Parts: sequence; structure tokens; C-alpha cells
Amino acid sequence: MANRLSKWLIALSTVTLLSACISTPPTQFYVLEPLSEPPPSSTTTAEKKRQIGIGPVSIPTLLERKQIVSRLPDNSVKIAEFHQWASPLKDNVAQVLTHNLATLQTGDLIRAYPWSAYGTIDYRIIIDIIRFDTRPEQSVDFEANWAIMNEKNHTLLSHGRSRIEHPLNDPSYPAAVKALNKVLSEFSQELSQALGKIK
Repeated sequence: MANRLSKWLIALSTVTLLSACISTPPTQFYVLEPLSEPPPSSTTTAEKKRQIGIGPVSIPTLLERKQIVSRLPDNSVKIAEFHQWASPLKDNVAQVLTHNLATLQTGDLIRAYPWSAYGTIDYRIIIDIIRFDTRPEQSVDFEANWAIMNEKNHTLLSHGRSRIEHPLNDPSYPAAVKALNKVLSEFSQELSQALGKIK
């Protein structure tokens, strides 16, 4: 009797574990994509190629995780366990911004931080991202402080605060990631315009 009960409990445990495995959705992984080609308004003229370093780039501690973070109306946050970034978000953002500016600023040489392997640079763009998240079915929100420094004499050449918001009618995570891509593209164009004013 005890042996039969033991077998029954083992069988029940196996069925329970299998049911749990079957009901768990697979994790989806996402990456931010850079611009594929410069828009018509890009800055491409320069007499001499400037060496421009991008970084360091900082993001809020809340976003330093694998899961995609959404802000909810009641000031709580939603951590998407099954929708995650394929690489650390801060690194992905820095890579995209570097690639975007290299695409927009064809007259300059753009280097990602740390750039010691490439030697010295002429200018550095420091970026402190304050917001880079979604409000489901409302919008994606981006806010950042930035500064362009002359690396040779450590003087501040330009600075600003960027706020970008895109409506988000599609509640899916792929749509949110696509909108976050658009936000980074617009921010890259703002930085490109600021660089274009520095001679």
C-alpha cells in the first residue's frame, strides 16, 4: 500500500512539474537598433575630421536590469520577466548613439567610451539619461542631460536637456522597443545638430 502511494505521489509530482513547464511562456529578448542611413537633415560637412568621443553614458539604476521596465499610472513599475534586453541596456544605448552619430556626422570620427585604444579625442559628449521607459498604451518617455566638452582644455562648449515623448497605442513590447529606437534616433539628431554648431 505504501509503495503504491509513493508511486502515485511521484507520478503526481511529475505531472505538476510538466504542467508548470508547459504553462511558462518563453522569454523574448530585444535589442535597440541604430540608424541604417542618415536622414536628409544630417550634418555631413566638415573641413577636418574631428575625433569625438561618446561617453560615459549613464542610465537610471532602475533600468540597470535585464527586464524591460514600464511605469504604471499609480507610480508603481512593471518588471517584464519574460521580455528582456539581450545585452546590458546601458551598453546597447551607448552603442546605438555612437553608431547613429557616426552615421549622421560623416565628416567626424566617432569613438565609443572608453576610447583609449584610439588615442586622444578632440571633443567628448557626456550623457546622463534620466528617463528611458514606457507607459503602456500611452507613450515612451526619454529625458537626458548632455554636455559637449573640449577634451584638450576641459572647457564646456555646449550643453542641454532633451525631452522626447512618443505616443504608444500598441501595448506590445516589440512596439515599445521600436518606439524607444525612434526616441534614440531623435536624440542622436539633436546631438548632431549641437556638434554642427561647434567649429
